[in-house]
Amino acid sequence: MRFRLQPTSAQEAALLEHCAHARFVWNMAVEQHRHWKPGRASAPGYLEQCRQLTEARREFGWLAAGSQTVQQQALRDFAQAMSNFFAGTHRRPTWRKAGRHEGFRIVGQRGRHWDVRRVSRKSGQVRIPKVGWVAFRWSRAVPGEVRSFRVTRDRAGRWHVAFAAVPEPVPGPGTGAVVGVDRGVAVSAALSTGELLSVPGLRDSEARRLLRLQRKLARAKPGSNRRRRVKTAIARIKARENDRRKDWVEKTTTDLARRFDVIRIEDLRIRDMVRSGRGTIQMPGKNVRAKAGLNRSIHAAGWGQLVTRLQHKAPGRVEKINPAYTSQTCNACGHRAANNRESQAVFRCSACGHTDHADVNAAKNIAVGRTVTARGGQASARPVNREPHLVPSST
Repeated sequence: MRFRLQPTSAQEAALLEHCAHARFVWNMAVEQHRHWKPGRASAPGYLEQCRQLTEARREFGWLAAGSQTVQQQALRDFAQAMSNFFAGTHRRPTWRKAGRHEGFRIVGQRGRHWDVRRVSRKSGQVRIPKVGWVAFRWSRAVPGEVRSFRVTRDRAGRWHVAFAAVPEPVPGPGTGAVVGVDRGVAVSAALSTGELLSVPGLRDSEARRLLRLQRKLARAKPGSNRRRRVKTAIARIKARENDRRKDWVEKTTTDLARRFDVIRIEDLRIRDMVRSGRGTIQMPGKNVRAKAGLNRSIHAAGWGQLVTRLQHKAPGRVEKINPAYTSQTCNACGHRAANNRESQAVFRCSACGHTDHADVNAAKNIAVGRTVTARGGQASARPVNREPHLVPSST
């Protein structure tokens, strides 16, 4: 559960120090593990790194002036990241950069909860080590027992605090209603009920201003104050676009979880779909500019966020369907042909003449589980995520 943090100028300086210390400790741990090669002794683990941190705090006053809780937690997060990497569930931890990875995590000791209090109807306070009570906007109820929270600063200069909490699943209607969801670029999400949902993007005036700022950034001298101000202005516009997308995802997923008992969606490999097409000098890619534009459109449509939040809010009720030929198969008669889809939006069956919106027709095929494998057989729905997951906080 994330809230907007409102620190004072002095508190913001102290928070930036915490971020710098956490980033320094993290990068030192990355360097130690990058230095390892076959034949060398194993890289130090969490306990050994904590002992090294204690020695470094004795030697360097600027490090000792920071919070030991923040610095040790950075090492613990790195150890968990390495465990996830060796388990094959996440990528290898990489370097953190100033201005891009600004944040730290606070975890209470065993049996101890961090202090959070409500000051007024719209404001609350959270106690951060060596910073004190920092105000935040009380936009919704805060979990009763706060064992851990993460403080982050985005590129637009906004501070947030995210409390770790397992959300309650959204109850379904209990009517057995089933819906199919087809994700696209022109239409972000088409439902089998005929609804067409699109992510609200930037307004025309905002898009024009963003283009002007990007051109201004290209002319700015690296390292100059002017370049820093332009980058901040661009980040604010991008943050506005991201906020609108997240708001759309939250509202859409909550609505789907409340209206339907079973939600069927395409099983897309988004990471493979948005891979770069640049290639190398010897083997250059094809249609690189068009591929880059398609990748941006896929990210802007929020495909991954939509499925992730559906799995959080409706655990055990989300089923992934093989997307093969869903856009070429007629929902009325089952005839499959490549020329059934006349255009991006028009579907007209060449066998029975059935006409529908192309994305809605695909969503109807997904709803009934009508997908065709390469050998012509019927593919079955695959339920996923039967257990609720912890809502990931922003980093």
